Amino acid sequence: MKSASRLSRAQRLVFDAVAFAAAAHHGQYRKGTRIPYLIHPLRVARELIEIGSAREVVIAGLLHDTVEDAGVSLGAIRRRFGNRVARLVAEASEADKTLAWEDRKRRTIAAIASASRSALRVELADKLDNIRSVREDLARHGPTVWRRFRRGREAQRWYYTELLRAFAARCRSEPLRSLWKRFRDEVEAVFSDRRA
Repeated sequence: MKSASRLSRAQRLVFDAVAFAAAAHHGQYRKGTRIPYLIHPLRVARELIEIGSAREVVIAGLLHDTVEDAGVSLGAIRRRFGNRVARLVAEASEADKTLAWEDRKRRTIAAIASASRSALRVELADKLDNIRSVREDLARHGPTVWRRFRRGREAQRWYYTELLRAFAARCRSEPLRSLWKRFRDEVEAVFSDRRA
């Protein structure tokens, strides 16, 4: 294993982003679980690494919920990780959490059409991990999982079905196409009639 002094600058920045995300999400847990929230951005980053994403995209994946869910400012991200990372985090964040759930989700779906290719990677990896977590929790706990959400199964079905359509229009080439197919498979598994 490399010592900290032998890590490349890129590796140090990624590890710095992991530490930053860990501090920002300290004390937070995945909905209805005792799973530390940090697991989610780590899984998102793994997806991004596996499809060969640039360092800044991986860092944005690690930080994508820090503004929206942990109160970190985009300025703090910009100062520490640069303009590109801050821009990607901004693209992946819901701009106005005061809006009704349906309005926020419609905006998220609409934004996919104009998202940068890099932001599209972050968004798709995020949504893939979210729906995968739902599938895993359904397997462990059954349909009571839907009580964790502000809106139940049918509203979530609407949201993920619309996300699937929006991403399909943008993810026509690799590596996004493969990621989209995995997302599609998870959505179908979660919302198949046998899971009702």
